[in-house]
Amino acid sequence: MRRLIALLRRPLAGIGKWVVVALLALVVIILTVRALTGPEVFIPPGGPVDGWEFYGGDQGGTRYSRLTQITRSNVQHLEVAWTYQTGDVSDGRVYSRKSSFEATPILFDGTLYLSTPFNRVIALDPETGEERWAYDPQMDLDVGYSESLISRGVAAWQDSTASPGSVCGQRIFFATLDARLLALDANTGQPCEGFGQAGQVDLKTGVGEVEQGEYEMTSPPVVLNGVVVVGSAMGDNRRVEVERGTIRGFDARSGALKWAFDPIPRSPADPGWDEWTEEGARRTGAANAWAPLAADPERDLVFAPTGSAAPDFYGGVRLGSNRFANSVVALQASTGELVWHFQVVHHDLWDYDVASQPALITIRRDGTDVPAVAQATKMGHLFILHRETGEPLFPVEERPVPQTDVPGEETWPTQPFPTHPPPLHPPSITKDDAWGLTPWDRGKCRQKIESLRNEGIFTPPSLGGTLEYPSMIGGANWGGVAVDHARGLLVLNMNRFASWVRLIPRAEFDSARRAPDAEGQFTSQAGTPYGMNREGGMVSPLGMPCTRPPWGTLLAVDLASGTVRWEVTLGTIRDLAPIPLPIRWGTPNLGGPIVTATGVVFIGAAMDDYLRAFDVDTGEELWKGRLPAGGQATPMTYRLREDGKQFVVIAAGGHGNLGSTLGDYVVAFALPD
Repeated sequence: MRRLIALLRRPLAGIGKWVVVALLALVVIILTVRALTGPEVFIPPGGPVDGWEFYGGDQGGTRYSRLTQITRSNVQHLEVAWTYQTGDVSDGRVYSRKSSFEATPILFDGTLYLSTPFNRVIALDPETGEERWAYDPQMDLDVGYSESLISRGVAAWQDSTASPGSVCGQRIFFATLDARLLALDANTGQPCEGFGQAGQVDLKTGVGEVEQGEYEMTSPPVVLNGVVVVGSAMGDNRRVEVERGTIRGFDARSGALKWAFDPIPRSPADPGWDEWTEEGARRTGAANAWAPLAADPERDLVFAPTGSAAPDFYGGVRLGSNRFANSVVALQASTGELVWHFQVVHHDLWDYDVASQPALITIRRDGTDVPAVAQATKMGHLFILHRETGEPLFPVEERPVPQTDVPGEETWPTQPFPTHPPPLHPPSITKDDAWGLTPWDRGKCRQKIESLRNEGIFTPPSLGGTLEYPSMIGGANWGGVAVDHARGLLVLNMNRFASWVRLIPRAEFDSARRAPDAEGQFTSQAGTPYGMNREGGMVSPLGMPCTRPPWGTLLAVDLASGTVRWEVTLGTIRDLAPIPLPIRWGTPNLGGPIVTATGVVFIGAAMDDYLRAFDVDTGEELWKGRLPAGGQATPMTYRLREDGKQFVVIAAGGHGNLGSTLGDYVVAFALPD
C-alpha cells in the first residue's frame, strides 16, 4: 500500500492532480470493500441437497455425503456458522465420572437430533442451532459407570403405517447408560406411551446378574424393517460371570422383544458350542457388541461387531477359539437368526474387541458389483468380506503367533492376517524404537520395553508383563471408516502407541495393587487364578508415548487393489505440550472421518482441538478450524435446500479418559455469505 501511494505521488507527465486524487480514492474504496467482505469465495451453483439420517451417514455406515458445495478449492474459507452448548459436561468433581462428548448428530425430517454425555436427547434447528426441545431421562449421574459419561447418538424411524402428523409417527430411539431403550416423539420429545412401559424398555432383564453401573448402552441402536436392534457395553475384567453380551431386536411400535442372540453358545444345541469348553460356555459373559451396528434393510441383515469374552486377558476358563466373540456377526433382522460370522481374533487375550462399525460397501470384481463388508480392527487389520456369506474377498492367512507360558492358559496357535490390504499398523517394536524428549527420557522407555515380553503382535499376557503393540486401544477404534464410492477409496484413522499388561497370581494381587510403586489399572478378574494390571498407553516419565511418532495417522486404502494409497500424520502436540507448539507428531485419536463427493475428508479425533479437512486423493491437509474443546467425535454434513448452505457439524466436548479439553459444544461450519 505504501509503495503504491508513493508511486502515485510522483509527478506524472500529462496527468493532472485530480487524476492522482481519483486513483487514490479508488484504491481506498477497493481495499475497504475487501476488508469488509473478506476473501472472494467461489461457491458452486446448484448441487444436490442431502442429509445425514443415520449415525454413519447411511445405515451401512459408510460416512459418505453426496454434497458438492464445499470443495477442495473453497474449503479453506469455512467459518463457524453457529454454536450450541448443551450444558452437560463433567470433570469428575461433581459427578462420579468425567464426560466424553462422542455423539454424531443425525438430520431427520428437517431437525438435528443428538444425545449428550448426560444422556439427554436434544433437537436443534439445523440452520441456526436454536434448541427445539430437550428430553432428560433422569439418569443417576452419581453412579460410578464403568466408562466415562458417554453417548454416541440416537436413531430415527418413520412408521409407515402412521398417518401424517400423528403422535409418535416419527420416533427417536435412544439407549441409556443405565440400560433403558427409549422411544420419543420426534416432534415434541415426549415419550411414546405405547412403547414398552410409558415409552421405555428395561434392558437389564434377560442378560444375567447386572451390576449397577457396569451394564450400559453407549452406541445408538439401529432400526430396520420395524425392528430396533441394540447391543451393549460393560465393564471389563471384573469377573468371569459378567453380564451376557446378548444382541436383541424389539418391535419398533410396541417395544416387545422379538428375538435375542447371545454370541456365546449356552447349550449343545447352539451353534459354535464345539468351539468352547462346557465350563466356559456356561459361565462366561460379555462378547458384547458395544460399537455401532450396521444394517442392510434390503437383505434384512444387521451386522454386529462383537468383543472379547470375559475377562479380556485370561482365557483359561474359556478355552477354545471362542467362536462369535471378536467377530463380525450377520443376523436376520426380522428373526435374529445367525446368517454368518467371521472371527478376526481367536481366543482373544488382548482386549482386541471389534470396536468399529462395519461398513457396507461394493467391490467391483470381473465386471460385476459384489456386495461387501469392510471391517477395521484394533490390530490395524482391514478385512473385506462378502456381505451375504462372510467369505473374505481378499486372501486371509492363518499365521502362527507366540504362545503362552501362563499356567492354565492355552493360546490359539494361529491368528488371521489379511494380505490385501496388508496390516495397516506396524506389527512390532524393539528396544531400539524407544523414544523420548531427552536421552534420559528415552533411556527410561528403552528400559521399560526391555523389561517386557515382546515378540510382536499377539504376544500373550504374562506374569512378568507383556508389551502390547498395537495397544489395547488400537489401531482403529469406534470412529470407523469413511468410503468414497466413486473413487473406490476407504479412509480411516489409526493410533500408533504401545500398552502393557501383566497377570498377577491371586495370592499376590492385593499386595501388588497397594505397593508404593504401583502404576496403571488393577482389576480382579474374579473366578480366575489371576488378577490383572495394565496401562492403556505406555509413556515416559515426562508423559510422552514411548514409541516414535507419529502417534496418530490418517490413511486411504484402494478397495479395488487392496493397496494403501496414502498415509499422513493426524494431529499436532499443540494442546498437549506446556508451550503451544504445533509440532506434527500426530496424537492419540478417537472419532472418525467422513468424506464428500468433492473429495474432501473431514475429521476431528486428534487431541489438538481442531476439525480438519484433507484431500481424499492425496492426503494433503487443506484446512483446519479451531474448536472450543476436543473433537473426539465423528462429524456429519448436510444441506437442507437448493438455495441453502452446506453445514459441517461436530460435537466438541473432549474425552474424559483421553485427557483432551472438556466442553459441551456443538459447532457448525459453513462457507461465508
